[in-house]
Amino acid sequence: DVGGIDAGHKLAVLAAIAFGTKVSFDAVQLEGIGKISIDDIRRADDMGYKIKLLGVAQITGRGLEQRMMPCLVPSSSPFGQLQGGTNMVLLEGDSVGQIVLRGAGAGEGPTASAVMGDVVDLARGRRMPTFGQPAATLADPVPAVASAPAAYYLRLELMDKPGALAKVAMVLGEAGISISRMRQYGHADTTAPVLIVTHKTTRDAIDHAVSRMARTDVVLGDPVALRIEDI
Repeated sequence: DVGGIDAGHKLAVLAAIAFGTKVSFDAVQLEGIGKISIDDIRRADDMGYKIKLLGVAQITGRGLEQRMMPCLVPSSSPFGQLQGGTNMVLLEGDSVGQIVLRGAGAGEGPTASAVMGDVVDLARGRRMPTFGQPAATLADPVPAVASAPAAYYLRLELMDKPGALAKVAMVLGEAGISISRMRQYGHADTTAPVLIVTHKTTRDAIDHAVSRMARTDVVLGDPVALRIEDI
């Protein structure tokens, strides 16, 4: 699921069950893993993170936020420790705090088990609405774009010449983005791979800075920007 489309549909269904709203896939902020390179995976690991395709849905005062996109999570976190085809769902409630569900998410065995579980329930007469309530009673969701600040991982390819980093820092500063950590890796050609971890900022500020970087004469290619989730 390179584009995140299948996972995005699953998120929309889970959000409908969780919040009693109609399925709204068109409102999911969708970003796949196509821009993620093996170097991103290795360098994120070097900085204490894992890259995971993460779906988040939450109700806020502005409406229903749904986003499916690759994020960095701490290697020591429950999500960071997932391996292979294992899936995880984290539920967070006002009174109960966090509840973690973890199990196999792919393969012939888990799929057959789930299907047969449904068949057995039907045979025993156990039936309930798919969304926990009749579909006709589901509310129309008010779509909202996620706006909560977060730290971001930026991967840039810079021209190896004096002043290149200064230009990047200036672009970030003008967008109101503060640098938390930065690493430059060894290279054998005229381009230098640079990683930047920002302090908390907004996605709009990151997008503005990335668009400005593309117009400089020191950044080669498209920068990669990934949200960091501390969960």
